[in-house]
Amino acid sequence: MTALISAEWLRLTTTRLWLWGLLCAIGTGALVGLLAFVGPENFEPPLPGLHTAEGTQVVLGLLGFTTFVPALLGTGAVAAEYRHRTVTTTALFAPRRWTSLAAKLAAYTAGGLAYGLTAATVAGAGLFGAAAVKGVALGLPASTVAELLGRVALTMAVYTLLGVAVGALLRNQVAALVVVGLYAYMVETVLLLIPGVNTLYPFLPGGATAALTGFTFLAEAVATQTGASATHLLPAPAGGAVLLGYALLAAVVAVAAPLRRDIP
Repeated sequence: MTALISAEWLRLTTTRLWLWGLLCAIGTGALVGLLAFVGPENFEPPLPGLHTAEGTQVVLGLLGFTTFVPALLGTGAVAAEYRHRTVTTTALFAPRRWTSLAAKLAAYTAGGLAYGLTAATVAGAGLFGAAAVKGVALGLPASTVAELLGRVALTMAVYTLLGVAVGALLRNQVAALVVVGLYAYMVETVLLLIPGVNTLYPFLPGGATAALTGFTFLAEAVATQTGASATHLLPAPAGGAVLLGYALLAAVVAVAAPLRRDIP
């Protein structure tokens, strides 16, 4: 198993995927610094400034809104193996197919964690740098900011695992990317707009992520637009548990389901 994980890691680091991932991580982290420099009070609609806990949390939460990006990278990478037929060679070297699938999950989850740590580090540097330039004391202690950034990094690792699972199940690269992208940035938002159905939102991946990362802006914005009461999210530990449950379920399904199907 160790050899297979090493081989998957080598595959990951010797293609351009790692470069695209690095650029995306740096870009999303830098975006947080840019938004902090602009200041939440200059958003539309205006929000409390960085000197408040709410303003600092909103800026940090926007990084949490990008946690689905590594899921797209994981989905595309695994589905691409079926598109280019390299999965056949993998199956020849690892006839027990579950071992290669488990190795992919391990390698890409580690890659997702590296992505998350990079994005969180750049975001933290940008946030504190913007506050220093503007001469503003952040509304949250440095330890709290570091904790929130750590949660985001771990969440990105989990979403990478989910993305790998979707890629292994759907196998069609374009279809898999469309499904993940639409679900991440459309489906859950639409569900928030439906009375009654929106009570499920806290238990969905997006709602659990919002609880874990403290990004309540989306739920509050939808409530403001519809005039309904804001959806109450789970406590952060419960949100983390729900997200971990999705990750474990995805890992089991990704390993078990393809074993019953032929490689195209």
